[in-house]
Amino acid sequence: MRKHHRIHTKKPGLPPGTLVSSGFDPTVKPSIRITSFNEDSFTEYEIQAATELDSLPINDNTCTWIEITGVDLNIMDQLGQIFSIHRLVLEDMLNTNHRPKVEDYGDYLFLLSKNIRQAAPDLYIEQLSLLIGKNYIISFGEMPSNLFDPIRNRLRPPQSKFRSYGSDYLAYALLDIIVDNYFTALEHVGDQLDLLEEQVLLAADPGQIRQIQNLRTDLLFIRRAIWPLRDVLSTLERIDSPLIRPRTRLYYRDISDHIVQIIDAVETFREIVNGLMDIYLSSISNHMNEIMKVLTIISTIFIPLTFLAGIEGMNFKVMPELEWAYGYPVLLLFMGLISVMMLLFFRKKQWL
Repeated sequence: MRKHHRIHTKKPGLPPGTLVSSGFDPTVKPSIRITSFNEDSFTEYEIQAATELDSLPINDNTCTWIEITGVDLNIMDQLGQIFSIHRLVLEDMLNTNHRPKVEDYGDYLFLLSKNIRQAAPDLYIEQLSLLIGKNYIISFGEMPSNLFDPIRNRLRPPQSKFRSYGSDYLAYALLDIIVDNYFTALEHVGDQLDLLEEQVLLAADPGQIRQIQNLRTDLLFIRRAIWPLRDVLSTLERIDSPLIRPRTRLYYRDISDHIVQIIDAVETFREIVNGLMDIYLSSISNHMNEIMKVLTIISTIFIPLTFLAGIEGMNFKVMPELEWAYGYPVLLLFMGLISVMMLLFFRKKQWL
């Protein structure tokens, strides 16, 4: 698999909190999707302009999920004013180069995570930002996707208990989907490792070195995306904030266990990749040794033959073989006998 590398925009000299997007695809059209629900109602719709954010149904009886895809500085600035979001938080949301983290700002929690999106044969690491408020969730992603469709499907039925669980449980559900996506990406990497391992053991090929290096890079990207998330989940389990209720902490603990499993799997796969590299190099070395052995045997056989041919080719007048009618065929027979004897000797020594 090949990686999606970004060129991150630097902004030297600008004051802290300056809203400058970094790492986003400028061709992605920004979109805002609103999902509001409680025990008795469920509504979802899209808005087209940042000014429509003023009329969002934010109240104590309704949980509102604001899903933003793509970057629009006007939308981010408007969000900051409506929800009193710190400018440093908005700055971090617009920079895709951050590692996963969680920060408590009193009225809301700010959480950064990485989503692994697979578009065969490529692997994309995308940033997903979450703002967890008392009765709202703001999710901010880079690319449009259907990643969270299962959550909406769980919210739509009128009898869904999900509607009564609040924003902290919705945040858990979003993180759980992201972590489940890690398992899917690792399964794909594992399948590639199994196939490549069989190929390397069967016959080493120069093209395999690139595949091994690509898998090593994939696992490095996945590890960088997942490893800090373990600390994020640990913080959410222990954080002293009224935004995370005690009954929801148990669910975050479950995600933490999944993260540990994924980290173990990543480390195991990395060891397998390193082992594949050693096997590949050993196979190439053994193949080269086999070639050198054949060439050495051929050279060894021709040494005495070359010696005899050199003697017979000397221009001396007194050489009895020159006057003998059977000298030439006898010499060829003798040289063939030497070759056969040497081959039998090599075989007895198990050099062949």
